[in-house]
Amino acid sequence: MELFNVYPLYDIVPESADGLYIKDTQGVSYLDLYGGHAVISIGHSHPHYVKLLKEQLDKIGFYSNSVVNPLQEKLALKLQSLSGCGDYNLFLCSTGAEANENALKLASFATAKTKVIAFRNSFHGRTSAAVAVTDNASIQAPINKLQPVEFLDLNDTQGFLKATEDKEVCAVILEAVQGVGGLDQPTKDFYKLVSGKCREKNIILIADEVQCGFGRTGRFFGFQHHGIAPDLITMAKGMGNGFPVGGVLIHKRFESRYGMLGTTFGGNHLACTAAISVLDVIEQQDLMKNAIEMEKVFRQMATEVPQVKQVKGRGLMLGLEFDFEVAELRKNLIYQYRIFTGSSKNKNVLRVLPALTIGKKEIEQFFNALKAELI
Repeated sequence: MELFNVYPLYDIVPESADGLYIKDTQGVSYLDLYGGHAVISIGHSHPHYVKLLKEQLDKIGFYSNSVVNPLQEKLALKLQSLSGCGDYNLFLCSTGAEANENALKLASFATAKTKVIAFRNSFHGRTSAAVAVTDNASIQAPINKLQPVEFLDLNDTQGFLKATEDKEVCAVILEAVQGVGGLDQPTKDFYKLVSGKCREKNIILIADEVQCGFGRTGRFFGFQHHGIAPDLITMAKGMGNGFPVGGVLIHKRFESRYGMLGTTFGGNHLACTAAISVLDVIEQQDLMKNAIEMEKVFRQMATEVPQVKQVKGRGLMLGLEFDFEVAELRKNLIYQYRIFTGSSKNKNVLRVLPALTIGKKEIEQFFNALKAELI
């Protein structure tokens, strides 16, 4: 049997990892500034993360949601404490796509409507409704296109106001910082307009925090930079530092009923332990503050590379935009300078999504490599 070939692969086989570095089977060490799509939030093999998972595995690794699991409530309380989202309840699942799928379903349950407003260059997942609201026709099968979706330009005030006149709209889904799309952001005024209009029209506002949540932007959630309160908040990626964990924060005005949502693996004992350990480290090491400080360092060092047109993003969800496509640069950074970075839908943007534990030394290593390659 062969693998179903859907991924273009770099010829590298990681064997071990520690902190910001990955080592391959040849013993070569790489600086990881991508974290597997912003998944590695507190560093590879963080000792606290490893300790808690090993201890939990010695007790019980999994059982279904048909029994009481106190770790779920422990996680919810810890999440409330760090995020400040006390007006929400928690539904646990396993992936960002699953989180967005359930959020869209909840919006439709609440409004009895089906249409969604989404934004160009968005990415919300690869499952049915989640991929329908993702601005990438090449990954949508015909069955996905049955979902009514209107795509707008980010920050298009007039277009948004017009779109919300449609009485069939059940939800708006919005990333505080677009990930795959290339690090574009809604302005504060636009996000506030969206929030206010959704409340006025009884449209459910879904904040997709799958990539920009869990401290990555310097606040616990990206939308918190704008002073608004979404109806639903989706999360995953850095939530489990590599263990599959996702979730939806659901405002308390939503009423639950048995069977409304469900999941086999979501909220299992190991998943909860992984997420709790991540929250512990974010708190103990003050990693949201570090994200803010390291963004400043990053932006300052970027001024030393004249080919950089602009720095995009916020916190440690950053991108460097050039006036050329970065595929070759990214390849050279991996094979010549041993540094992992990321791409985006905008082919001129190099994405940098390191663990929130990154320091000035690693950022300097990256920019020294960039200057050696470009200047």
